[in-house]
Amino acid sequence: MPVAQFDYIAPTTVHEAVAALVKGGRDTRVMAGGTDLIVKIRHRMLFPKCIVNLKRIAGLDAITVDKKNGLAIGATTLLADVANHKGICRHYPTVAEAAGATANVQVRNMGTVVGNLCNASPSADNAPTLMAMAATMDIAGPTGSRSVLLDQFFQGPGISALQVGEIVTAVRVPPPVAGSGTAYHSLSQRGKLDCSAVGVGTMVVLNGDRCTDARIIVGACAPVPMRTQAAEKMLIGKKMTDTLIRQAAQKASEETSPITDVRASAPYRWKMVSVLTIRALTDARKMALRKQ
Repeated sequence: MPVAQFDYIAPTTVHEAVAALVKGGRDTRVMAGGTDLIVKIRHRMLFPKCIVNLKRIAGLDAITVDKKNGLAIGATTLLADVANHKGICRHYPTVAEAAGATANVQVRNMGTVVGNLCNASPSADNAPTLMAMAATMDIAGPTGSRSVLLDQFFQGPGISALQVGEIVTAVRVPPPVAGSGTAYHSLSQRGKLDCSAVGVGTMVVLNGDRCTDARIIVGACAPVPMRTQAAEKMLIGKKMTDTLIRQAAQKASEETSPITDVRASAPYRWKMVSVLTIRALTDARKMALRKQ
């Protein structure tokens, strides 16, 4: 069955893109890689009257790695380019690993990190790591520019903080804190061909063997990727022993509210949150100890 017709606009500036989105209103959709948008249109899940493609806007595919300002990933930067970028692999290895764990080769060569986030799926592979690292979203709109913390960007399944006329131009990650370590673990029913049934991203900061800061982000087990703050508090100020990690992982599982769907049952997800959190915290601890 043919899809419904829609207008197609390929602006060359952010200003033109914003103007097109304001004019089109809520019936207009933004496209970067299109790996999710086109599927939804073909399956008649979306009926946009207009699509605004960002690919022709110069500079939106840029990656910058700076010791002072941190990491910036442009809106049209491909997942594959993030996964293989030497600077990211060296200074933000978990960001590269999460991008490389997203879907399959074909999707990574078309899809973008920012698109994965803007889709606002609870199971977005790139969200847990970036949220754990306190990433922010640069947003341009009809009233100017603003910045939103990624953990405030997700409003619900498929719902983000973007208003009519706004686009994300980049996601930014602060420079790594001394003595910090990160990790991301996920699992899915069909390996990298399916959305994650559970994903856990962690960041810990150690002073010696004592944890001074921690973030644990769980994906696919709540309406949005979520921080498990009670579990984080269990770690802060204490020696990060294997026993404490197991206790925090159990607490993280208890904080989530998974559902049963085609990818996994709720009881399985609860169990796997604990398992993956143990793995992610253990790996983050190893990285943090190496960086002291």
